[in-house]
Amino acid sequence: MIRARGLTCGYGGRPVLHGVDLRLAPGEFAALLGPNGSGKTTLLSALAGLVRPMDGAVELGDRDISGLSARERARLVSCVPQSASAPAGFTVRELVLMGRFAHTGLLGGYGPQDEEAALAALVDAGCAELAQRQAAELSGGEWQRVLLARALCQGRNALLLDEATSALDLARRVEAFDLLSRVNAGGGTILVAVHDLNLAALYCPRLIFLKGGRVVLDGPARDVFTEANLKDIYATDIRVAPHPVTGAPQAHLVPGAGPAAHTAG
Repeated sequence: MIRARGLTCGYGGRPVLHGVDLRLAPGEFAALLGPNGSGKTTLLSALAGLVRPMDGAVELGDRDISGLSARERARLVSCVPQSASAPAGFTVRELVLMGRFAHTGLLGGYGPQDEEAALAALVDAGCAELAQRQAAELSGGEWQRVLLARALCQGRNALLLDEATSALDLARRVEAFDLLSRVNAGGGTILVAVHDLNLAALYCPRLIFLKGGRVVLDGPARDVFTEANLKDIYATDIRVAPHPVTGAPQAHLVPGAGPAAHTAG
């Protein structure tokens, strides 16, 4: 279980999140949505223990995250950051293998089990062919797939992903979310921040919308993914219609109806 209780946090003394209450039960697959600056990255960072709360608390399992070491946190939750530079001097295989740091012994050496986990993660993330490439030479989309592989290598019990598919082409995005669905079907808890509303509604049983650092909507797509709700959150005219194959609600933008037009109207 991952839980935020009355969570307020931010940077330089300025709150970004305000009293957020959120509970992810084991095995849930949820999307974190909202406009730019709504607090998605800050919330994920706080849930991962990377940002200290100003008020409230974060719990992983039955433990307060403030009492966990970095190694203990890494055993409980894996993260894919929004932006991380590919370091020079490392192959893709070496970087993915680093995801095992929380599972190594006192001497920090990698064993056959770690090598197997790295290979499986590379295959699952669709980047096994990149294993011997220098990470610094990868494209943005290739690097995102490697970051996903490293998170899978670290552990699949709980995944926090921040715009982890933003640089991927359409086919790779579907491939990545199909993979997340399989991880979820295997018992993994997943919270993924995305701007792609339609992808979220297609794959995620639960949608959580942030606005102004607060949770404003939380529930199944069929209940919260409505024209009125989306227009209010994104300040633009949006039409919702069912997906022709799955029936999931899908958003369609209206040209000329951006925030300025919405405000003027």
